[in-house]
Amino acid sequence: MGFWNDKNVFVTGGAGLLGSWMVEELLERGANVTCLIRDWVPSSKFVGSGLNQRANIVFGGLEDYSLLLRTLNEFEIDSVFHLGAQTIVGTASRSTLSTFESNVRGTWNLLEACRVCPKLIERIVFASSDKAYGSHDNLPYTEDMALQGRFPYDVSKSCSDLIAQSFFYSFGLPVSITRCVNLFGGGDLSFNRLVPGTIRSSLKGERPIVRSDGKFVRDYFYVLNAVEGYLKLAERMPSEDTNGEAFNFGYGEPVTVLELVDEILSVMDRTDLEPLILNEASNEIREQYLDCSKAQKLLDWKPNYERREGLRLTVEWYKQYLEPHSGQTGVPAGRNQ
Repeated sequence: MGFWNDKNVFVTGGAGLLGSWMVEELLERGANVTCLIRDWVPSSKFVGSGLNQRANIVFGGLEDYSLLLRTLNEFEIDSVFHLGAQTIVGTASRSTLSTFESNVRGTWNLLEACRVCPKLIERIVFASSDKAYGSHDNLPYTEDMALQGRFPYDVSKSCSDLIAQSFFYSFGLPVSITRCVNLFGGGDLSFNRLVPGTIRSSLKGERPIVRSDGKFVRDYFYVLNAVEGYLKLAERMPSEDTNGEAFNFGYGEPVTVLELVDEILSVMDRTDLEPLILNEASNEIREQYLDCSKAQKLLDWKPNYERREGLRLTVEWYKQYLEPHSGQTGVPAGRNQ
């Protein structure tokens, strides 16, 4: 617990799913947290949990290099968690330019700002994604596999991942890379994602909508497991076995979309609801999951929450959240993957 006491930590994407839980944990561990926030969402976990009153907030986008440099300097940041990104696959397909601007330009902007502050920055954890690997015939994916994204979101993560590696190999920047599977947990207001969308439909007594054919294979990972893994990695930095290295995070327990929907319905005791399968997904890889043995061995890390327990906690969060927000139009709507 003492490691983070009085550390000056910068979290991009601090109001997002992973970011809000990361900020909360860092504050609990005594860190001075500064968050980059692009959009103000009153119904978010970041605001609802009062994190906005406990952390410093800088409003702006990753595309603004001068803002990033000013933030690092003026708040004397020593530790960076780069979690900010445009993370919705459908959004990336509809608006490729904005996704590349945020995910690719935003990454090189932040890393360049860190590079010119060498006396301040001690560690940078960059959140890449399992999507950076693209599609491979051999599963599960290991960290030494090529990054070969083909679809817009995947390409944005392949590029930004390689950029992070370049800053280490070219300039010795103390950056480590995390490649995480699909995250779920309370606070995700993107109801076009599978887990929150299914939970919301079930709470309304409606059939969950599955956008694909239901046979896509993924590993779905509870968000607090990722928080703990990322913190363990950061605490080991800087070191020869972490700087410039990539680490996979996930359960290593792949399931199909329909299997996960069934598990959610079981947790919610709503097995009477039959999913509505639209079979209209595009620009997505059919099977993808990771080998996470490197993080388990080197970082002495393992998930603290099993998937079913994570789903139960997530359902409880949405039950408490959606009831008071049921009449508000500001809660985003969408369809599942």
